Amino acid sequence: MASIGFIGLGNMGLPMALNLLKAGHGVKAFDVNSAALEALAQAGGTPANSATLAAEDTEVVITMLPNGSIVESVYLGEGGLASRATPGRLFIDSSTIDPATTQKVAAALETVGAGFLDAPVSGGIMGAKAGTLCFMVGGPAGVLAKARPVFDCMGKKIIHTGAYGSGQLAKICNNLMAGILMAGTAEALALGAKNGLSPKVLSEVMIGSSGGNFMVEKWNPWPNLMPGVPASNHYNGGFHVKLMVKDLGLAMDCAQQANAAVPLGAVARNLFTLHGSLAEENNVLDMSSIQKLYFADIDNYNEV
Repeated sequence: MASIGFIGLGNMGLPMALNLLKAGHGVKAFDVNSAALEALAQAGGTPANSATLAAEDTEVVITMLPNGSIVESVYLGEGGLASRATPGRLFIDSSTIDPATTQKVAAALETVGAGFLDAPVSGGIMGAKAGTLCFMVGGPAGVLAKARPVFDCMGKKIIHTGAYGSGQLAKICNNLMAGILMAGTAEALALGAKNGLSPKVLSEVMIGSSGGNFMVEKWNPWPNLMPGVPASNHYNGGFHVKLMVKDLGLAMDCAQQANAAVPLGAVARNLFTLHGSLAEENNVLDMSSIQKLYFADIDNYNEV
């Protein structure tokens, strides 16, 4: 079993760290949220007072952070992880950030002989809890082979996407599609409900026909149609609206750099941004709460 430093115990990071503990790994972790550290300690993990201390004397370091500027600071800032890295140690960044920052971090770690992988995830908070995440991994195949036993404790599918930064690019493209699908699913369900069609029936129709997609099948945005999803918990938990806006922004940046057309992605970003702007609390609700943008009185909805 490995000794693992884990930095970032958010909605995704905490259940990932807990699954590592369940598999028998030693986990030392840092987060700015004391409640997350307490939950880790109750499960047998070791809280640390800083990112540096969480990484100290560990074989593997995993970071799961909100954005690229924080990742760059943690790795490349004064006294950061790269300055303390040693040959043979393994670093995995599962944050969703821009490929350019990933490549800067990789170059700094390669200089000292440490291994690095960019390995963002898909599968949502439900997948993180169940240990069924999909990892999109950029970096050398040999480093991935070394890391695979760690990934296997947190996910069911590990896909090697290519060179450094390719994991991030794959995640950005995936979340572009996820945002489009969630907005489209919510739009269709609201159209049906406003015309007297049961959202439950319409969901069944879509799942069994050409409208079927991951969002209607696994992350349904209509309240109380599906157990265990954020829509059935007042849209709490899951993937925050503000994070979807961030990821769609990353997609827009990549599109501009490559002169690629992403009209549906641009519309999706505008819709999620509008939803977040209507009420500050919307930004920390799950992305499926965009259903409220299409059906504002959804809390009072009653099927006829």
